[in-house]
Amino acid sequence: MPEQLIDFTATRLLAEMRAGTLSPPDVMAAFLERIEAVNDKVNAIVTLRPRAELLAEAAQPRNGPLAGLPIAVKDLVATKGIRTTFGSPLFADHVPEADELVAARLKAAGAILIGKTNTPEWGHGSHTFNPVFGPTRNPYDLSRSAGGSSGGAGAALAARMLPLADGSDMMGSLRNPAAFNNVYGFRPSWGLVPQDAGGETFLHTIATEGPMARSPRDIALLLSVLAGPNPEVPFCRAPEDFTAHFGVPLSGKRIGWLADWGGAYPMESGILETCEAALTVFESLGATVEPLAPPFPAEELWASWTTLRAGLNAGAKGDYASDPAKRALTKPETLWEIEQGATLTAAEFYAASMTRSRWYKRTSELFASYDALALPSAQVWPFPVDRRWPETIAGRQMDTYHRWMEVVVPVSLAGLPCLGLPAGFSEGGLPMGMQLFGPTGADAPILAMGDAYHAATDWPGRRPPPL
Repeated sequence: MPEQLIDFTATRLLAEMRAGTLSPPDVMAAFLERIEAVNDKVNAIVTLRPRAELLAEAAQPRNGPLAGLPIAVKDLVATKGIRTTFGSPLFADHVPEADELVAARLKAAGAILIGKTNTPEWGHGSHTFNPVFGPTRNPYDLSRSAGGSSGGAGAALAARMLPLADGSDMMGSLRNPAAFNNVYGFRPSWGLVPQDAGGETFLHTIATEGPMARSPRDIALLLSVLAGPNPEVPFCRAPEDFTAHFGVPLSGKRIGWLADWGGAYPMESGILETCEAALTVFESLGATVEPLAPPFPAEELWASWTTLRAGLNAGAKGDYASDPAKRALTKPETLWEIEQGATLTAAEFYAASMTRSRWYKRTSELFASYDALALPSAQVWPFPVDRRWPETIAGRQMDTYHRWMEVVVPVSLAGLPCLGLPAGFSEGGLPMGMQLFGPTGADAPILAMGDAYHAATDWPGRRPPPL
């Protein structure tokens, strides 16, 4: 289709608004028209402020790096005056009185919050559906999942309903939907985008907010807004110029290809081949790609991950299981997490953290030899939207609701910076992505490698969804 305003990158939109060739009301009107045209099919944006109110706000002078840009925030982030449900019927009519940190930083940067993007209930599961709003559908095939838990964000970006989107990532929650929707998602080094001060902040170090976009340069733009210390929470990292390495040649860069972790992670047919084709692009740009044997026992990583995740969920959401009225309105997968965590001993939690510590040390040894490591972003192609989760992969039974996303655990457990980038498509036209990750603090170099890849491929621009 001919290029339209809604196809522009966020960087270009901002440049044209600053130059006066576009006005914020023009930009707002274009995206609202697109939402009106396609959101009923996709169901990515689930709460939308009134059109007249948004156009009036766009006409007001604004300052900041995102001035005048329309953004919808993931429905796990509290937004002042805008309904925030967490995908839960317990909060179906909840309107917060204050913004969480992500929303506050977006507003301070001049962005206009137009509404919310869909998420699974409590973000549990990499398939976006909930009893409040229903499922989000994949713009490339409306019968398929958009992934999750940032599935609404990924689908809205792919369908050109938003120029930028925030996501969050505990277990691939922005990497999986980036893969399923042919866009980019970046999980930053843990602590770079700080937590909100509303909950436990010393133990809960396996989840982070991060940016999603249709280009690495736009990722860097949004990351520059989201990053920076929060004095109310510990373990924050200082921000930097995330485009500082853009344009640096890839010659001499070494990438370790972990594939299916020696067979530990079952993959649907065609996924490894699609990612290997993407890796040849890096080779054509001067990088060296080397196959790597499994660097750590996958079962130990999984045991550590599920223990820590369940323990944290039991602590944060235990009352949803113990209160009969709340229990009746809570997702079975959430109840399972709580119940698994409630039986853990301190010794088991400590042992899981020790495994995590050993894995982090092992990654430092790997990055002494490699600039980046690579894995597929998912083990399955986008699956039918009416399935809760894939129960088998390549004939192997999945023993939990999230085992089908085990391939994202190595990055999450170590808190490493990871760019989920588009890798290509199946024969049937379904998107897939690849994880490119590096050592803690290597956010800018990883984004620069992604930018070079994007310049050579531009999958989001070359192959928009057929809506």
